[in-house]
Amino acid sequence: MNFQDPEEFLRLAEDSGVTLPKTKRGEATFNRLLQAAEEVFGEKNYYEASIVDITNRAGVGQGTFYLYFKSKKDIFVELIKHLHHEVRSFIQREIAQVSNRVDAEKAGIEAFYKFTLKHKDLYKLIRDAEGVEPNLWYWYYASFAKAYAERLKAAMDRGEVARVDPEALAYCLMGISVFTAMRWPVWEGKMPPGEFTGTVFGFITKGLVPSSDKRGEKK
Repeated sequence: MNFQDPEEFLRLAEDSGVTLPKTKRGEATFNRLLQAAEEVFGEKNYYEASIVDITNRAGVGQGTFYLYFKSKKDIFVELIKHLHHEVRSFIQREIAQVSNRVDAEKAGIEAFYKFTLKHKDLYKLIRDAEGVEPNLWYWYYASFAKAYAERLKAAMDRGEVARVDPEALAYCLMGISVFTAMRWPVWEGKMPPGEFTGTVFGFITKGLVPSSDKRGEKK
């Protein structure tokens, strides 16, 4: 299987077990179930959680659950897809007004910190995805990296970022975001201190700026 086509992983992870809502009221109920699933799976993990736990948390009957999902796995897969969309959308909104890619990377990491503070169980859910449905887990990261690499390649073409392998760079930057967010938003439940982010941003800047661009270097 080709990692350049992450959507193939998603097709393997999905089946026909999700029925999307057709009305505003149904959409509100659907989203309430996803929110409840995020809380319940985060608290209990996938294997310990039940559909009853989710419906009780959402304040709906089991019959309502089965209008939209055939199984616990179906809502879990939909939840991971939902979180994937939400984190990407949140970051893009936060960096929308930043014109330079290096500055966008800094703003993007801060946005990821903010998102993980609001979704405190994100890391647990992604770890569960590896065991529940590996193809979904592969898709979550590979899809993110593919889009990321495309944006980095465009920045390289504009001369904003040093010319390197964009996929390798995407995974390096994702690794920085994931582990530094784990250290503060996840473990400490707060944004990192200025000295910490300053070190992270300085490291990223030195790694991204083309060698001909001497910004920030000491004479």
